[in-house]
Amino acid sequence: MSADRTPVIVGVGEVSERLTDPDYRRRSAVDLAAEAAAQALHGVPVDIIAAVRQFEISTPWSHAPLGRADNVPRAIAARLGRTPKRAILEVTGGQAPQRLVTELAGEIAAGRADTALICGAEAMSTVAHWAGADDRPDFTEHAEGRIEDRGYGLDGLAPPRLAAHGLLDPPGQYALFEHARRARLGLSHADYTAAMGALFAPFTRVAAAHPHAAVRTVRTAAELVTVTPSNRLVADPYPRYLVSRDKVNQGAAVLLTSVDVARRRRIPRDRWVFLHGHADLRERDVLDRPDLSAYPAATAAVRHALDVAGIGLDDLTTIDLYSCFPIAVFAVCDGLGLPADDPRGLTVTGGLPFFGGPGNNYALHAIVETVRRARRAPGTFGLVGANGGFLSKYSAGIYSTAPARWRANDSATIQAGLDAVPAVDVTDDPAGPVTVETYTRKPGQHAVVIGRTADGRRFVTATPEEGDLLAHFRDSPRPPAA
Repeated sequence: MSADRTPVIVGVGEVSERLTDPDYRRRSAVDLAAEAAAQALHGVPVDIIAAVRQFEISTPWSHAPLGRADNVPRAIAARLGRTPKRAILEVTGGQAPQRLVTELAGEIAAGRADTALICGAEAMSTVAHWAGADDRPDFTEHAEGRIEDRGYGLDGLAPPRLAAHGLLDPPGQYALFEHARRARLGLSHADYTAAMGALFAPFTRVAAAHPHAAVRTVRTAAELVTVTPSNRLVADPYPRYLVSRDKVNQGAAVLLTSVDVARRRRIPRDRWVFLHGHADLRERDVLDRPDLSAYPAATAAVRHALDVAGIGLDDLTTIDLYSCFPIAVFAVCDGLGLPADDPRGLTVTGGLPFFGGPGNNYALHAIVETVRRARRAPGTFGLVGANGGFLSKYSAGIYSTAPARWRANDSATIQAGLDAVPAVDVTDDPAGPVTVETYTRKPGQHAVVIGRTADGRRFVTATPEEGDLLAHFRDSPRPPAA
């Protein structure tokens, strides 16, 4: 590959609006994405536009109370006055923004495109507020043109054994991973809860300084984990403040082009940011995983991205780890040997509970902020780690203004190694003594318990929300026998 095909980020954009803003305009997700994209474009033509899938079109059963666009990328392109050759609607998942950056950078490097625009947005706060109003806006629209709709990508994300117990929601499933980690570490419920608060308290300080953050309130660790009427229990061990905040109106965009185009368009050199390393890996289905407290695919993705970049963890200046729930951060830190209180910080935005969790699009905001920080500190390196599903899919990227030729990754080989680890056998008929691996409960519902039989088979069952057994689970710092 000649140097002029080297892919480079030359533009970023970001917008937000709150219901209380004096200039609040009830913008749709398409409106927000287009406004962010307009900031990134620099007048450059667009060969490919790729849209991150909105929550209201992320599953077959999703609902759009105010209506929705039937061709999101083309609707965005129309607002920008562009007619790209390709329009992509990416699969569901928080890994999507980083995965698209890697894919489309590769398209530019291979000479199949000169420019690619990645954008996405959510207007969930507006939708929730206006859904029942008589004068509600109508976001229904049609856009002409071919679209590459990549589908939902939900295979393996709704295990029937968990669905049967009402654990299709992210808080319920992530809580299972959280308690599995607590058991592995041998921590009491109180000590583990305190650790979650300590992890996320610094995130609130970062969010408080970010102009597009949904919540700009600095909170102590104790405030984050103390259950109150305004910080209700969502699923044990999560109070509301510890979970992703999806009621936001936020949009972001990134423009990729080749070095040749950047030169011809006279885009200033200090705006160029290179993708030095990247990886995309997937975890096996939840109940098949040998260790419910770990995330080997994420650890391997970050390590491989660093290897492709030719740097180590200590060479990073900024880090943003996807933070929909504490375990999404803890599991990556555990696997990398990265301290949870690393002085560099683990977010550049404030994270999903505080900056905001705009559906599948959060990581695009993290990339935008990482690019800005890289420009302010030339030659430094920033990591973005993007998680999708239920600790299911992980994409990692390493960014810097330091010039770097395109390097392909070897994610396929690493994925084969991950897939070669034997899956856990699952039974619906456990017998004899068992060991509890993890559990959770949601207020007003039964607790869900996952455990192992003496011969290592995994099972899922339920127990009453209150009672001696559930109290034993809460009080025990290690996996109890039953």
